Amino acid sequence: MGRRFASLGLDEVERAELTSLASRRSTAQALALLARIILACAVGEQSKVVATRLGIDPDTVGKWRRRFAEHRLGGLWEPRSGTPRCETGTRPS
Repeated sequence: MGRRFASLGLDEVERAELTSLASRRSTAQALALLARIILACAVGEQSKVVATRLGIDPDTVGKWRRRFAEHRLGGLWEPRSGTPRCETGTRPS
């Protein structure tokens, strides 16, 4: 059996926000996926189980589990590393 993580201990506001993000059609799909990851981790599922169910890499689940534990909801909106996306309709020269 894999390593067990402590529950993320979501409060009512966090759970409601994550549930809303995961289920709204207008939510960007990447953000909706992050919300699904956190909700699954909050009930104590192992990273590899969450990853298999969502079709993603276990390292991705671990990254977002750690980021949420450290920064809570604010961590979902922090800038990501790497090359920034270009604005819609524009291409770099």
